[in-house]
Amino acid sequence: MNAVTKSPLAEQISGYRRGYTLPAPFYNSTKAFEADLEIFFQKHWIIAGVTPDIPEPGDVRRVDIGKTSVLLVRDEDMEVRAFHNVCRHRGSRLVREETTSVGRLVCPYHQWSYDLTGELVHAAHMGQGLDRSCHALKPVNLRVIGGIIFICIAEDAPKDIEEVARVLGERLAPFDLDNARIAHEQTIIEAGNWKLSVDNNRECYHCEGSHPELINTFVGLDVGFDPAELGEEEKAEYARHCAVATVQVAAWERQGFASRKVEHYEGHETLLRTERFVIAGAGESHTMDGSAACRKLLGNLSDPKLGDLHLHTHNSWHHFFADHAVLSWLTPVAPDRTELRTVWLVHKDAKEGVDYDLARLTEVWIATNQQDADLVEIAQQGVGSVGYEPGPLSEFCEGAVDRNIAWYIERLRAHGFDI
Repeated sequence: MNAVTKSPLAEQISGYRRGYTLPAPFYNSTKAFEADLEIFFQKHWIIAGVTPDIPEPGDVRRVDIGKTSVLLVRDEDMEVRAFHNVCRHRGSRLVREETTSVGRLVCPYHQWSYDLTGELVHAAHMGQGLDRSCHALKPVNLRVIGGIIFICIAEDAPKDIEEVARVLGERLAPFDLDNARIAHEQTIIEAGNWKLSVDNNRECYHCEGSHPELINTFVGLDVGFDPAELGEEEKAEYARHCAVATVQVAAWERQGFASRKVEHYEGHETLLRTERFVIAGAGESHTMDGSAACRKLLGNLSDPKLGDLHLHTHNSWHHFFADHAVLSWLTPVAPDRTELRTVWLVHKDAKEGVDYDLARLTEVWIATNQQDADLVEIAQQGVGSVGYEPGPLSEFCEGAVDRNIAWYIERLRAHGFDI
């Protein structure tokens, strides 16, 4: 019997070292990219949109993941639905626009028509023998949690979405994102692998040198540090910050705003991290001075000083403030290209020029997104060099990166990684 020969990438996974970055093929290889799409963007829950994307009956948003296309639809009863963007006749794409509003979903090829619940309602010249009930649009697994749209393309979706819904449902409810609207949105293409984009977001080791706008809202030593490198004054400053943060988090919890850290990494199918942070300056929002950017607060909130409710999943990161929310999620486009979409949400009744200034609302994260895109690009250039080898991660500043990579490796193994 011939010995089983492992593929080069399978050999790389067996050589993965905890506390280090990944071997180069995971960032550059077409086969690794294809495996990532199949495993992490089809077999896992991903964030694909927000309910304000489709606010009215008949609104449709197309979401493409690799060769798979999904339609997010608002039906006549205001329910959010998700379908494969595939006609049940001969497979044509139903919707080619990124966004549209329709009364029915009509195939441009032979005009088969579906209502907003996905049922086939018209198929000309097919005779009396066609059972329309057997040819409805194929649904995609969908969970809407606090206004965030999660989908899973695989039929057998991870069951732990129920625990995610429990944690996030409580935390997101006060913001009432179903009654928010998109004040601004931005889509950029980062010139790097999606894992480099995610890992960049999971640490602030780079923040002091790269994000002058964002760090205006950071308190003390939020960017991470090695305790051995601190002077006595810095140690005292950090102790004061920890004391203030502990008191503030306890106060938020007493007021009914869940704030303590929750982390789901290894041992969980669905990656999740959420925690509420104290904001510097005026303590209200991610603006240049930390004060609220929108006078009309989200939901029925009355206190602008609710900190920064941070949330991330394996394909997203978000910040929720009392006055607005900034949500970002990514989709791999190629081994070295990643689409990043960001939306800024305000209360649906907030008026631009009256309740908020758009430039002030968006300036911190527009700048931060571009700065991060530039960093991801030079990281991608580096991992493509023959001189690259996995480097050590800082236990003080890059712990979340380490946990993120370990979760990624665990999930590859759980899905029988062998490419």
